[in-house]
Amino acid sequence: MIDPLSEVVRLLHPRAVFANIISGKGSWAVHYSDYGHPSFCIVLEGSALLTVDGHVPITISAGDFVLLPTTPAFTISSFTPAPPVHLDPRQVAGSTAELRYGDPDGQPDMRSLGGSFLFYCANPGLLVSLLPIVVHVQGSKRLSQLVQLVGEESRDQKPGCEFMLSRLVELLLVEAMRSASAGSAPPGLLRGLGDERLARALEQMHEHIERSWSVVQLAEIAALSRSAFFERFTRLVGMAPMEYLLAWRMAVAKELLRNSALAVSEVAERVGYGSSSAFSVAFSRHVGQPPSLFAQRRSGGGD
Repeated sequence: MIDPLSEVVRLLHPRAVFANIISGKGSWAVHYSDYGHPSFCIVLEGSALLTVDGHVPITISAGDFVLLPTTPAFTISSFTPAPPVHLDPRQVAGSTAELRYGDPDGQPDMRSLGGSFLFYCANPGLLVSLLPIVVHVQGSKRLSQLVQLVGEESRDQKPGCEFMLSRLVELLLVEAMRSASAGSAPPGLLRGLGDERLARALEQMHEHIERSWSVVQLAEIAALSRSAFFERFTRLVGMAPMEYLLAWRMAVAKELLRNSALAVSEVAERVGYGSSSAFSVAFSRHVGQPPSLFAQRRSGGGD
């Protein structure tokens, strides 16, 4: 059976792009301006205060993993007030030097590894639609082990470390998404997967995307009445069952058109359309351009 979460990660094609290591001692604060792209922070040592604009400050400690799907402006600081140093994340991205704030001497009170994700896919907004603005994962043994490995790789800089770091952060992303499915995520796929009955229907929709599903059939899989299934699905996933199925079909179709040599008719069949014309109408309405034009642009890298 196909795992919907794995399917989402496969479509995202995530790659980690590391920015820098930040450490601080004494009284210090760093304010990053709005970035607009997914980023993460892994706390390697000690603890600090993270304040994302519009949200209550949270304490982050060694072993914690923080994911910001859109990375609004935020401040990371000591627990004692200090005038912040203002940084543009675009300017520091790619730097390999450790940035030290506060007291420059001695063991830091906090040391973290921060970076961003790139997604080689036709649906970069997919992650944003699945996760809350701030994902803070703590107390996870699996995540702690991954964080420890990331820390070792970033510190030792052995041959192959870039490959290793990229793969490790992919795993961190999956673990973070798993943690959000328990109820902290907004309406979306993760909330649906956190519901045992809806998860059954979602798994079948993803595994057999080509089937002509009806709400009645999906309700039977979930062992719910049609009305109860429709209400529950809409409330937790954030859209009606057929609307979700359409959105997923279009996400898969965009990926196939962008990264395969399949003809439009073959893509139409793969995602459950009996004719190319019906698929073209649905795709054009959903994406804003016909599938043939979308496929032509794949070599140019546009969306």
